[in-house]
Amino acid sequence: MKVLLLSPNTLQVPYPVYPLGLDYVAGAIAAQHQVQRYDLNSGNLEELATVLASWQPEVIGLACRNIDNTEAGAPDYFLDQLSQLVSWLRGRSQAVLVCGGSGFTIMPEAILALLRVDYGIIGEGERFSLLLTALEQGEDPALIPGVLAPGAPAQLAPPWDGQRRRVLATPEQRAFYVQQGGMLNLQSKRGCSFRCIYCPYPHIEGRSHRLVSPEEVAATALALQQAGARYLFFTDSAFNSDLRHSIKVARALRTSRLALPWGAFFAPLRLARSDAGYFKLMAEAGCCHVEFGTESLSPSMLRNYRKPFTPDDVFAAHAAAKAAGLHVAHYFLLGGPGESATTVQQSLERIEQLPQAAFFFFIGIRIYPGTELYEIAVQEGQISQNTNLLQPVFYRTNAIDRDQIEAMVLQQAAGRINWLVGSGGKTAANLVQRMHARGRVGPLWEHLAR
Repeated sequence: MKVLLLSPNTLQVPYPVYPLGLDYVAGAIAAQHQVQRYDLNSGNLEELATVLASWQPEVIGLACRNIDNTEAGAPDYFLDQLSQLVSWLRGRSQAVLVCGGSGFTIMPEAILALLRVDYGIIGEGERFSLLLTALEQGEDPALIPGVLAPGAPAQLAPPWDGQRRRVLATPEQRAFYVQQGGMLNLQSKRGCSFRCIYCPYPHIEGRSHRLVSPEEVAATALALQQAGARYLFFTDSAFNSDLRHSIKVARALRTSRLALPWGAFFAPLRLARSDAGYFKLMAEAGCCHVEFGTESLSPSMLRNYRKPFTPDDVFAAHAAAKAAGLHVAHYFLLGGPGESATTVQQSLERIEQLPQAAFFFFIGIRIYPGTELYEIAVQEGQISQNTNLLQPVFYRTNAIDRDQIEAMVLQQAAGRINWLVGSGGKTAANLVQRMHARGRVGPLWEHLAR
């Protein structure tokens, strides 16, 4: 069968993100199928129309990476654009349309109904290969666990236990990302063992870690380097959520003599004495950017969020990363259950004890089904089980509203450029693009750190 894998994501705030998921989908498709990929970040609809007319795919796989940008202060909703693309495709192709991806998996039934595609893939995209086999053999794809058809109930399939093989996009498609900061991405594991009340990640990938061997991670990193990457970012929910494995990966990267800088999200976890050199090892392995999902520096709020660390752990992790010579950023999530002027002020005052870092403040927490925050919001009457959550709905704490929190943040920031509300918006994205055009690589927030 002729298969077109399509990445419709054109969001470039704060920088464009390479469609890693399509690499694994492409790697899972059996050899008898003909596969092409198209990325709207590096192309346009006029060119895509030519591809459809000349190649005439029989199946089109659409990636739904995000539903929206999760920023209450500057919301950006993506599903309307994706729905318009589906209608556009219907007018130019008879192909079977299949949607999947992390965003799709969060609310599969609602998104399938909105987009009116033929099938959806819940969970890991490699399952798309099973759908192709069913179509080829005249069987009903909806009988496959994790494949959703219109009118059928969603069934979250078990984690993918088949082959995981990555096939890179063409050099021409990669060139866009190489030129826009040189950032390509990779995984060292799937799944998240944390139990944060607001996060849909465990629903998307499962709660148990499925580890990639350190040697394979290092080999992939070297392959990306040879493919033109100038910077690597690990897409793990938290690179150190399995501390022992992250140490083995770092050692494998160091042994491989990878020449590229890299970064990742980290949880500011308490380190044992035996791990005192953890961030020094990260630096030796090429890590240069540590992005901590700190969320709050109020002890009560960290408990409310079910975080596996305390403010003291944050300070210790920050100091260790800075001592290793790493660039550090902290991401804060304000406005959750129990937030008040007192807890916000606790966080803001304690941030002053984190020198030489960039701080990103996201005010308001997006409510997703399948999370504890969803249950809390239902119990409090903020939403009901019939509330349409495709349009962004944010949790509201009674003690303080979003505008008041933002005013407190801006007052404490006192104009400092390393304190940003949200991701920085289009202004930050334009600045990043200009710096990338001058040859700078990576996320670049280190230039804000004070």
